[in-house]
Amino acid sequence: MKSLVALFRSFAELHPVEAAHTLEQLDPAESAEALDKLPASLVAPVIERMSPVPAAALLDRFSPERLCELLQGMSRRAAASILRMLDETRREAALAGFAEGDRLKLRELLSFPADTAGGIMDPQVASIPIDATVEEAISTIRKAKRGSLYYLYVIDREGRLVGVLTMRDLLLASPQDPIEPMVRRDVTTVQAGTDREEVAHQMHQRRLLALPVVDAESRLVGVVRHDQAAQTVRQEAFEDIQKMVGASGEERALAPVGMVVRKRLGWLFVNLVTAIVAGAVVVLFEGVVDRIVALAALLPIIAGQGGNTGAQALAVVIRGLALREIPSGAAGRVVWKELLGGTLNGLAIGAVTATIVFLWDGRGALAAVAGVAMLVNMAAAGFSGALIPIALKAMGYDPAQSSSIFMTTVTDVVGFAALLGLAALVMA
Repeated sequence: MKSLVALFRSFAELHPVEAAHTLEQLDPAESAEALDKLPASLVAPVIERMSPVPAAALLDRFSPERLCELLQGMSRRAAASILRMLDETRREAALAGFAEGDRLKLRELLSFPADTAGGIMDPQVASIPIDATVEEAISTIRKAKRGSLYYLYVIDREGRLVGVLTMRDLLLASPQDPIEPMVRRDVTTVQAGTDREEVAHQMHQRRLLALPVVDAESRLVGVVRHDQAAQTVRQEAFEDIQKMVGASGEERALAPVGMVVRKRLGWLFVNLVTAIVAGAVVVLFEGVVDRIVALAALLPIIAGQGGNTGAQALAVVIRGLALREIPSGAAGRVVWKELLGGTLNGLAIGAVTATIVFLWDGRGALAAVAGVAMLVNMAAAGFSGALIPIALKAMGYDPAQSSSIFMTTVTDVVGFAALLGLAALVMA
């Protein structure tokens, strides 16, 4: 254990980011035992660089006093992100160890959902009162922490954001000049409850290094940094991938088994129901399958190709919705494009499928049925792959949330029904 502690000490001092990534892959109980022997000033910056879920799992192993000590060594934003992941009893025990002012600030941060501007903002932001002189403004800047200086925000006596100052104007003015005439009042802001995707979009669109966050009374409450916005974009992308297949966006690779069951089981039941629906279609045509055994081999081929086609449309449309590439009123065009694309691709794949079936089986009728079923299913896949996420978005739901489950249901049902139904008609 002593050698492990010494190794981690040197690793944390020289490579804190790599140390954080390593901790995410180790057993929390063993890591906590080693870290408990090191000073908080060394451990806290490393844990701050970890993802919130594994960081919370690690910190949950410490005593309330040690937990509070480590959280106090982090930025408020990082501490709030980790506190969100703890159960209420542990969270309250940790908060009790903070000074009253810090505790109130943390509670304010915790009051905002994690996926909003308030949830990702840094509450430590330097600001200058509008009635200050140039000399006072420069003095304020010198006293501020480097990490809190993004733009020179100007507020009134009630804390409401008035505008911004440029460093150039400030340095060229006389020390006794008031700053009010130099304030640029056209400043982009976001409300604390604004969705983090919208925050990232605003910053990217306007090329901002930071975006001020205000409350309902326009008081400056924090700032979102460009690196936090970039991290948000990456996190949203990964969460959307997980949601498309019914996993929770909050789940991580090292999440507890309880979370795995709690977050996935509901959608697995939904998937089971949709699979039963698709299976019921096959049962309806059981007699046809008994007479034409070759159909059993074609069923997964037709359904699988439809699933791939729908997944392609789904990915493109969800990306378009996330990046706001689909303007208002253009949804119909997108659905029509994917329907047409699925139909044309279906013609090509269907022709090849029919040729292969004819060479394999020798029956022209079966080959024609397979080719037409492929065409119908790929057209339906393109249509549903575009329509499902757009419809979910219009109804106020996350378009990525289990879209693939619903889309796969469509392609399975349509594919089975088209193949077996046409076979029943043509080969009766």
